[in-house]
Amino acid sequence: MEKIIQITSGRGPEECTWVVAQVLKRIMEEARSEGLEVQILHREPGQENGTVATATLIVKGKDSAVFVDSWIGTIQWIGTSQFRKMHKRKNWFIGIFEIVQSAVPKISYVAIKYQAMRSSGAGGQNVNKVSSAVRATHIPTGISVVAMDSRSQHQNKKTATERLVRKLEEATLALLKKEVDKKWENQLNIVRGNPKRVFSGTDFKKQNVVKNYSATRQQLKNNLKNDIE
Repeated sequence: MEKIIQITSGRGPEECTWVVAQVLKRIMEEARSEGLEVQILHREPGQENGTVATATLIVKGKDSAVFVDSWIGTIQWIGTSQFRKMHKRKNWFIGIFEIVQSAVPKISYVAIKYQAMRSSGAGGQNVNKVSSAVRATHIPTGISVVAMDSRSQHQNKKTATERLVRKLEEATLALLKKEVDKKWENQLNIVRGNPKRVFSGTDFKKQNVVKNYSATRQQLKNNLKNDIE
């Protein structure tokens, strides 16, 4: 299973891009410590050194869904600005959103069609007499490549397959980039309050967040009922 997430500073100031950079490091460290594979698909640097405006990650592994869910939402950092020493603001917010893969082609060798064809150009007596060149086509997408580097049809088939896989991977990244562009409005929708995780200080120490007070309310109701009785 794999999940794709976007970490963004939204329209926040440079302090938020610093927070994005710290969260990016923390997510990658935490994911790898839990045996998950994590890869950066796209990263846009902030204006200050060591900052990141937005980053897109893919997380792979058995428990990737649970891991990603533990991060999705608003992240809060409590601390003093490193870029504006006299700034009074202490609370900074960034957002983490999941990107749904809606149209990403899956690479399947079963879906590749091979067609032998005659080579063209310089190549001696073999040219135009033996069908050594190979065209490889990915049927679901129609993407195709041709290999005629070798006089061996077997070698050309292998080369064509490698080229097609690379081309499909490039197409996949292009589609993911479109998904990121569609989610750009997330930059405007970072919700302040009720953060998923809270960090503080320049050491980015994690703070506990109480997100649900229902248990406390119920206990107060029970105490009130006992007092009445």
